[in-house]
Amino acid sequence: MTAVLLSSAPAASAFAETAPRPQSDQPYLQRAEVREFIRDVAARNALNQHQLAGWFTRLTPQQHILNAISTPAERTLTWKQYRPIFLGNERVVGGREFIRQHAEALQRAEKTYGVPVEIIAAIIGVETFYGRHTGKHPILAALSTLAFDYPPRSPFFTKELEAFLILASEEGWNPLDRYGSYAGAMGFPQFIASSYRAYAVDFDGDGRRDLINSVTDAIGSVANYLAVHGWESTAPIAEPWVGAAAGSADVKRLEAKSLKPAVPINDIKAVGFDAWGSRPVSVMLLDGKNGTETWVGYNNFYVITRYNHSRLYAMAVMQLAQQLKGG
Repeated sequence: MTAVLLSSAPAASAFAETAPRPQSDQPYLQRAEVREFIRDVAARNALNQHQLAGWFTRLTPQQHILNAISTPAERTLTWKQYRPIFLGNERVVGGREFIRQHAEALQRAEKTYGVPVEIIAAIIGVETFYGRHTGKHPILAALSTLAFDYPPRSPFFTKELEAFLILASEEGWNPLDRYGSYAGAMGFPQFIASSYRAYAVDFDGDGRRDLINSVTDAIGSVANYLAVHGWESTAPIAEPWVGAAAGSADVKRLEAKSLKPAVPINDIKAVGFDAWGSRPVSVMLLDGKNGTETWVGYNNFYVITRYNHSRLYAMAVMQLAQQLKGG
């Protein structure tokens, strides 16, 4: 989830052209940079160096992980292609049932953190289909592959690999037995290790933060994550911009590459959109089913992109939440 594109399988046809190859197919412990990493992590975090080395003797680079990280759906699909993946009838029906089954926890999370029931459910629905698909990749092998054999994101995944080893020690896990996404996300809400350590909460009161087996902890943790990142309970998320002005050159000039709202409110009002509030917004042009869709995003839309850095992801969460609320 957080800080890395995670959702959906990539197109296999792109693998041969875009995915890097591992430096070698030998066990990771045979590589000098891996042995140095083990020494440093053990020293910094009071972990057992010999135990770490024992785990890494069993790990080899995974080409399918490099294939998957190279072409995530958020970068390869248009909104027209992406939307049906997450807004089909089965996911809507499943979300309404999820809300019914976990009403107490969801309502308590909304009251505690100010995040609507439907948004919490939609995040879990988009991430794992309400827990049906939490990932089949060995996390330690996946993170090792990305840390040592994926140069574009090596610094990020090296930190996540260390965070995962610390988390496993804190939680009493055997890290070889943990499974998740190709990028190391785990559990109902697909938290990466650093987010698990920072934002997971014990929402069921059993003394553990368990996002793997406890739906209640997952619900509270999703709400906590969004709240910490600035969710505003009384603010909108995004609005469609319809009419002739939406496709004008003046509006297109307002479109920003950055996810963070950066268009001054007066600039958008000057071209005919009566935006909510007084703070900057984002203007987005998406390739939809019936042509270009123009949207105005507020801070809450940006907060959802802190969970997964993609406008398509945030739009899917928002629209799924709307359908769940409608039910």
